[in-house]
Amino acid sequence: MSKRPLEGLRVADFSWFGAGPIAANTLCHFGAEVVRIESETKVDGIRMVHPFAMNPDGTFKSGYNVSGYFNNYNTGKLSMSLNLNTEDHEGEPEHHRRVRADAGARRTTPRFPWLRGGADSCYRHQRDVGLPERPPFGIGTNYPDYVINPGHTVTAMLAAHRYRLKTGKGQCVELPQLESVVNALGTAVAERLANGTNPTRTGNRHPAYSPHGAFRCADDPGSVNSPDRWVVVACRDDAEWMRVAGVLGHGDIAQDGRFNSLVARKDNEDELEGLVNSWTAGWKAEELCAALQAAGVPAGVVQNAQDMLDRDPHLKAREYYQYVEHAEAGREAHDSPAARLSETPGWVPGPAPLMGEHTMDVCERIIGLTMDEIADLLAEGVLV
Repeated sequence: MSKRPLEGLRVADFSWFGAGPIAANTLCHFGAEVVRIESETKVDGIRMVHPFAMNPDGTFKSGYNVSGYFNNYNTGKLSMSLNLNTEDHEGEPEHHRRVRADAGARRTTPRFPWLRGGADSCYRHQRDVGLPERPPFGIGTNYPDYVINPGHTVTAMLAAHRYRLKTGKGQCVELPQLESVVNALGTAVAERLANGTNPTRTGNRHPAYSPHGAFRCADDPGSVNSPDRWVVVACRDDAEWMRVAGVLGHGDIAQDGRFNSLVARKDNEDELEGLVNSWTAGWKAEELCAALQAAGVPAGVVQNAQDMLDRDPHLKAREYYQYVEHAEAGREAHDSPAARLSETPGWVPGPAPLMGEHTMDVCERIIGLTMDEIADLLAEGVLV
């Protein structure tokens, strides 16, 4: 295998749940040695979040090591179990201080970059997606934590690392979520600046396209636990709308005065979407998607987890999901690096660590402690 671009870089990962671990996972996939600092005195909550691996009898496994959520975001890392709540005291052995210096306080030294993510804010409870006539609601997960923030974190840490390589100096990188998330607002702020309007929630609709949304297709009994099927369609101009109506067998409607221009379609959007839904209801989603794409209309199937893992031809061809064997969870599929470097590609280097699995290795190989020193730390409760 070719050498990965971040080999030789070592990362101490004190983060938990989403943004931090995902960012560190990206660094790990591209060659960094990532040491996950954990403690049984305050276990990372994502270790206890579904989905859990299952036993042969169909029951869920239990414990800190079988969460698919945790395992997907921590592949290839080392896990060191350390109690950072133990306090310095007069006469404390030197190797106690060495552990804290190497694993607990390295972020304070000017030689290394360190990142502090998130910030307590008056905005922490706000949610603002949905339809304009309804109250805002969440989208099922904390989208910024798993998509936007990790990407910005990786970029910022690599920039700080480059600065260290050039100057020998570290620095603190602050990454509050608000500043990171506003990058995903698209044209909303620009629209306010340009014409003074204040965009609001639009659901699946688009101010300049119509019809634009997800439309119900025929159920698929082979889709496990999720038989309803949908196709998303984006008509960017009158010509695309005419082609959609033609594919669906209602080309005459495209010339109707209620729908023959963008302004007319926006004025009658509820009625238009009702008609399109009635036309798509008898189509198999994949067949309708193919027909619309062949007609030059942007369209796609709304995929569920089964589609992504087992059916999607692009992901299969790219071998995006990589499988590893985990000591307790068994065979698992994991997200691989989204970016492919032609000369130094990244990959999933191994399964997620068991809680504290590499404590001895980190103490001996990385920190340089002797077995007697490690035994002393275990007895004192510094290592757990």
